[in-house]
Amino acid sequence: MSRRGLAAVASVLDQAASSATNILVLVLAARLSSASAFADFSMVYVAFSVLLGLNMAYIGQSLVLEKGEGLAAACRSAAGFTGAASAAAGLLLAAVGLALPGAIGRAFLSLGLVLPLVLLQDGLRYCFSALRAPERALAADALRLVCVVAALALQPEGASAERLVLAWGLSALPALGLGLWLLRPYVRDCRTDLRPYLRRGHLGQRFVVEFAVGNGSSQLAVLGLGVFATPLAVGALRGATTLFGPLNVLFNSANAFGPPVLGRLGGKRATVRATAALGLVLAAVGAGWATALYLLPERLGRELLGDTWASASALLPATGAQYAVMALGTCALLTLRVLAPKATLSLQVVFSLLSVGLLLSGYAVWGVAGAAWGLAAGSALKALAAWWRVARLDPAAPQPEEPRRAASTAA
Repeated sequence: MSRRGLAAVASVLDQAASSATNILVLVLAARLSSASAFADFSMVYVAFSVLLGLNMAYIGQSLVLEKGEGLAAACRSAAGFTGAASAAAGLLLAAVGLALPGAIGRAFLSLGLVLPLVLLQDGLRYCFSALRAPERALAADALRLVCVVAALALQPEGASAERLVLAWGLSALPALGLGLWLLRPYVRDCRTDLRPYLRRGHLGQRFVVEFAVGNGSSQLAVLGLGVFATPLAVGALRGATTLFGPLNVLFNSANAFGPPVLGRLGGKRATVRATAALGLVLAAVGAGWATALYLLPERLGRELLGDTWASASALLPATGAQYAVMALGTCALLTLRVLAPKATLSLQVVFSLLSVGLLLSGYAVWGVAGAAWGLAAGSALKALAAWWRVARLDPAAPQPEEPRRAASTAA
């Protein structure tokens, strides 16, 4: 196999290791804790997911577009900024945790203490991606997976959310140490410069907007349910979506490796034909996975999610429908990213905010099940609008390589 092929395999495996870590963290936490403790842990993990996404958007996505002689210096600066920004965010979270009462306050305080470790460890993945060394990212993330599973498996049954957060966060230390050691040969002769990340017009600012309206808004809406409604709603929604983690791996892989493949197909017709077929296949896989989970015996379900299984399993039809239409929407947005990259931001803004509105109104009318069906309806409308936008593209649209270059500079 060629070096390029090995790099692609390593990238897919690294994505799988990272996704498996997130899935197993939630599965093990659900099995170890009561439904109320898992609800507290889920609220903390949703907050972490938002911060992780912001870090990826502001630093990671802009870093992987870097090239040339300054690449190593950019990686060192990205790691330095991630450490500084995550420390500042950790202090803020710790202050929030001290202000909140009870177990949820202690859990947020714990997240603030470990946030710099987990964010910096994850951020190194983008340094290795930019340096075309995905095998080093795979080594660090595989160690992270092993350590976090071992750390959580050693926790007693009935462990508090605070204890689980600390075990999860501190288990990142070995992988962080390995990642920094693997990065050192590339960056030891470079100087750290944080100023580009503080300047107006930094490329990551646009990516943050896309994340905020695309993923962050729904995550914050779910977190809001826990603050203003009940943390049990967050636990049920997080438990249901955790079971669909393997589909997230497929979606992320399609976004990561789809553009280069589509770039070799030609114009609009060939690209749309390929992405439509991929969307149908992924939607069928999502529907099949949802059916298998729905038919899972309760005994096996409790082995996966513990006490949270009862509330999460009731949401499987809605969450399964959401992931099936998300497959279609993901492939439509992938088509636009290749053929018309400037068309995605407006779609993300309008329909992500609509999804939040449907989630909250669904919860107000039908409770947690209504919130889940609201998310599914929002995903369906986004997919429909994205494919309608694809259909309106000029048949003589530029070759995929041209708009992709424009995306690198104007995205």
